Amino acid sequence: MVEILSLLLAAVAAVLLFNRMGLGSILGYLAAGIVVGPAGFSLVDDPENMRHIGEFGVVFLLFLIGIEIKPQRLWVMRRLVFGFGGAQVMITGLALAGVVHFTVGVTFAQSFIVGFGLALSSTAFGLQILADKNQLTTRWGRSSFAMLLFQDLAVVPLMVLVPILAIGSMNISESMGLAVLESGAIFVAVLVVGRYAVNPLLRAIARSRNTDAFVAAALLLVLGFAWVMEQIGLSMAMGAFIAGVLLAESEYRHQIEADVLPFRGLLLGLFFMSVGMTLDPTALATNWQIIFGGTVAMLMVKAALIVGLARLSKLSLADALRSGFLLSQAGEFGFVLFSLAGDQGLLPEDLIDPLLSIIVLSMAATPVMVRIGNAIADRSGTAEADMVANEEMEEAHPVLIAGFGRVGKTVASLLKASNIPCIAIDMDADGVTQGRSEGYQVFFGDASRPDVLRMVGATQARLMVVTLDNPDVAERLIRTMSRLYPDVPVHARVHDWDVADRFESLGVAHSIPDTVESSLRLGATILKAAGVSEDDRRALFEDLSAENYAKMRAWKTH
Repeated sequence: MVEILSLLLAAVAAVLLFNRMGLGSILGYLAAGIVVGPAGFSLVDDPENMRHIGEFGVVFLLFLIGIEIKPQRLWVMRRLVFGFGGAQVMITGLALAGVVHFTVGVTFAQSFIVGFGLALSSTAFGLQILADKNQLTTRWGRSSFAMLLFQDLAVVPLMVLVPILAIGSMNISESMGLAVLESGAIFVAVLVVGRYAVNPLLRAIARSRNTDAFVAAALLLVLGFAWVMEQIGLSMAMGAFIAGVLLAESEYRHQIEADVLPFRGLLLGLFFMSVGMTLDPTALATNWQIIFGGTVAMLMVKAALIVGLARLSKLSLADALRSGFLLSQAGEFGFVLFSLAGDQGLLPEDLIDPLLSIIVLSMAATPVMVRIGNAIADRSGTAEADMVANEEMEEAHPVLIAGFGRVGKTVASLLKASNIPCIAIDMDADGVTQGRSEGYQVFFGDASRPDVLRMVGATQARLMVVTLDNPDVAERLIRTMSRLYPDVPVHARVHDWDVADRFESLGVAHSIPDTVESSLRLGATILKAAGVSEDDRRALFEDLSAENYAKMRAWKTH
């Protein structure tokens, strides 16, 4: 309990302080980790265990990134991933290996692992900064993401190479080849199962209307895919990313995003704090010249090489600078790779400690490097309006419809016939499936939740139509819209005039009771049957409509 309270207190205090100073939350988490870790008050006994738990934050982060990317878009990015990303890993890895070999004087095998281990950047730091600044859809953000994606793939052969280099043999055994084939078969099986079995499972759980079961199912999917991929040699983060891509076109994606988001925030914060805890002041004091010199050299070499490669990939100078400085740090996979190399006897202990310190310091320097890169990019005079059209964003300025029952579907059909984009949200799994089969853009989710509204694009909505049956849920949604999106007009369907008056007092632009339109239609039929002329009927209804049914509001009191 003391550890938990210490972590929470340090995190809240440090993040508030560093945000107020304009240094960002990541540096705040790192500072909090230093304070509660062995270098500070030693309030946490096992920083290594905390780091392993915190790595689940990276898993959830990759899942949420994947769920925003449709498979078609991932296929389009293949040249960026394998071209730009592959070139970065190979060239940076070889360059750093050469620097290490000739400056430190280690063997070729040792310098190879060190060089390629430091060539991998931090997925957690890079993607978190891109997400915080809403830069994932820019050209340089997409290129940076492609590079990080390839680096995650590169972890697998690097982990395989460690024991091979340790025994001094480059011969891959037949059993290893068989293991690769088995892993490939499992990978394909996971993709097939994910493609055809996940949605039916989610539909069955959604039908139960049990929100706790749905949250549990979402966590099971993320962690299940991560665990399976880890068993075949890929990273857990890569498995979670694949799970996200498989769910990118699912009608349940927005609700799943909303359910997973809190876990990502908490665990990713814990990961950053655990990085701060691993800072070893003894190693810093003993080898401070090597550590600080190595950190600066690595940051400069990686930034320069990534900028050069980005320019060769036809990014503008400003974009190349932003990408290079963002990804100049070493990554979390370096902890795993160097620890494995130490266990295999490939790297001596007196070399591992400085390397881990270099990784931590480079991560801590990331926010500063990003600021420097942005400042240089802004002064370069080559900044472009480079926001890329995001294939994953829904139609620009859609009408949001909360509730896809009889009324909601009618509204959606009218909008569709008028070529006005609309997105509907409903908690009825069968209704959502039926609506999607008929070509409507409808998703499963609780429209009254702020995070779900944000996921479906409430920020860009032209207006919100509330057709929910439950007046309490509808009122909660209206209050949320009024608080978070006051510029989005809200139109509501209600059961009676009392509810209409209450909703309009909350800021609803227009609210119509169910009984009004049906009563007017019936009245029109009766007037026609009673012999009232068409002109008189039209004049009567225009009079009612012009005053927003004010006369009918007055009639309700008599």
